[in-house]
Order: sequence, then C-alpha cells, then structure tokens
Amino acid sequence: MSSFSDIINKETPVLVDFFADWCGPCKMMSPILTEVKVALGDNVSIIKIDVDKNQFLAAKYQVRGVPTLMLFKNGQQLWRQSGVIQKNDLIALINNHS
Repeated sequence: MSSFSDIINKETPVLVDFFADWCGPCKMMSPILTEVKVALGDNVSIIKIDVDKNQFLAAKYQVRGVPTLMLFKNGQQLWRQSGVIQKNDLIALINNHS
C-alpha cells in the first residue's frame, strides 16, 4: 500500500477528503467528489481519509472539522477548506492548479 506522502507527491493534483462516517456533510461530499472525478478523469487523483481510522494524519494536518478538503501537488499543500464545496468550485480550483 502506498504511503500518504507517496500519494500526494505526484505531478497530478491530488484532492484529499478528510471525512468521518458519522458526519452528515461528509456524506453530501461523496457524490460531488464522484462527479468531479468523472469530469476531470486522469487530471486529478481523489482520495478519502477517514479521520477516525487515520488519527495521526488528521493530527499532522491539523484537521479540526470534517469534511476538510486539501489539494496537493508534488507534495505541497496548495489549498484547504472545510465544509461542503460545490462541484464547479472544485473543478475550477483543480484546473487552476493543474
């Protein structure tokens, strides 16, 4: 299994969704992320990190609320925001960093 640092250290933007199973807004993000992936295809990687199962990563990135989305490229964090984000906003953001 790839480590988190391997995953985010790519040329292609990587959108990371820190979520929790018990979180209502996180459930709203799931279909939005699916639509973003369909729209952008290989131009983005999207991974979901369960904060309850990955407490070390959540602490390392100071995730205080879920969902928190972060965009990485070449291992650098380019952007982060908490809360539900609409599909078109995410697509524009990712395209700006491609």
